[in-house]
Amino acid sequence: MAKVKFLKHDEIENASLCLLAEYGRKYGEVIEPPVPVDAILEGHLGLAFDFDNLPKLIGVPDVLGATWIQDKVVLVDQSLDPTDNPRKEGRYRFTLAHELGHWELHRHGFLAEAAQPSLFGDKPAPSIVCRTSSRKEPMEWQADMFAGYLLMPKEMVFAAWRKRFGGLDPYIAKDEMANLSAKWGLADDEQPTVDVAKEMARVFNVSGQAMQIRLIGLGLIRTEVPAPDLFKG
Repeated sequence: MAKVKFLKHDEIENASLCLLAEYGRKYGEVIEPPVPVDAILEGHLGLAFDFDNLPKLIGVPDVLGATWIQDKVVLVDQSLDPTDNPRKEGRYRFTLAHELGHWELHRHGFLAEAAQPSLFGDKPAPSIVCRTSSRKEPMEWQADMFAGYLLMPKEMVFAAWRKRFGGLDPYIAKDEMANLSAKWGLADDEQPTVDVAKEMARVFNVSGQAMQIRLIGLGLIRTEVPAPDLFKG
């Protein structure tokens, strides 16, 4: 496996914004959600894309996506095909964006090791195999972060929030989360998705969970009640 370079969060965000800007110069600026991740992958970058039974194809369990760097091919597991499973469209789009993250952030490292032998017999090995059980590996969380930045650009999220709420005041989600956790019997380390995140997720065509993580990161959803400002009022 190629060595993964340490990247700061803003470096990953800038990479996603550069890709979006490059697509915009060629096909027209993307100013409203949802971000056309499939067109970026196929139309702009010229990567081939398809669905397949990845665990069977690769012989590795819990695989959602795989990328063949040299062949410029991306495959997503057929369980995420939105035609057959429309409720998984958000997860499908995030997986595509995740593979784009690998392409933009990691492909040069793999190209440098292109001469390594295949681990899969006569079939060329995928350069990158993305499993649900490997999310904490640096390369995987970098690709996840890239996907979040690409699908939910900060300024686009702020604009959508202003359009919906008239400003950038945060939603205090503590009570709703507590009620949902009690209703569904969730563990302390499980965070339910609040309604406003689900509503915004439909605008960006992503999963409610991904949207909520992004909104919390931008300070638009707060899970604790903020301390009173002594200098107001």
